[in-house]
Amino acid sequence: MYLTYFGLDEYPFSITPDTQFAYNATSHEEALNTLLLAIHSGEGFVKITGEVGAGKTLLCRKLLSLLGEDRLAAYIPNPQLEPRALLAEVATELGAEDGKDAAMLVRAINRRLLEIAAAGKTAVLCIDEAQTIPALTLQTLRLLSNLETEKRKLIQIVLFGQPELDELLAEKAARQVLQRITFHYRMPGLKRHELAIYLQHRLRIAGYRGPSLFSRAARWALYRHSNGMPRLVNVLAHKALIAAFGEGAERVGYQHVRRASQDTESAYRRGWF
Repeated sequence: MYLTYFGLDEYPFSITPDTQFAYNATSHEEALNTLLLAIHSGEGFVKITGEVGAGKTLLCRKLLSLLGEDRLAAYIPNPQLEPRALLAEVATELGAEDGKDAAMLVRAINRRLLEIAAAGKTAVLCIDEAQTIPALTLQTLRLLSNLETEKRKLIQIVLFGQPELDELLAEKAARQVLQRITFHYRMPGLKRHELAIYLQHRLRIAGYRGPSLFSRAARWALYRHSNGMPRLVNVLAHKALIAAFGEGAERVGYQHVRRASQDTESAYRRGWF
């Protein structure tokens, strides 16, 4: 659509998490530092929460890319599984043997974790969309976190989830899991002053080399109607670029963002000036 028109090599505001476009916003840096500190400390459970579109999945992928050779990473993108199914997924990720029932799977995972520890490594299990974990399956994760030697945990578990994860963990049945979470970070959206840098960063990665493509009023409207949530910023910015292209405009103005917001149900409605 607008790639050639604006001098772009690829779409700068895709909602698919891509570490190539990762922007080191304050919240992402703080969250990543929390994760790296927790993993270095050898803690069993770590929790990262944030609203829809805050960038949790991108953060997870960035963490996985930064883990050193002394860590073996496992990733579960959809944990909405019954206990045995989740254990089977973990076993597959770790390279453990399969088992007929949950007890056999736990034993197989434990043997594999001991092999990993003997090789001087620690397993890190990252679970995305953790707010969808069934209560009984959450207890199975707790049992996995109990696997340890006399000196350290055999597996570290990182939960990435929406604020509903906090509600899940606040339930009485989940109190043993909650007590095991020693590090937690709640991801906010972009700060207002970061939005212009975020836009320019993604445009530059996509090949844009011209002057500022979004007017000051357009940036104000983008922030106002996205609340700084990166995914929503991307949706609105993409639609605004389409609108500007359709009019033959040289840059994105306020009216283009307004049109994009009116076409986006998830945009924040705060009136217009």
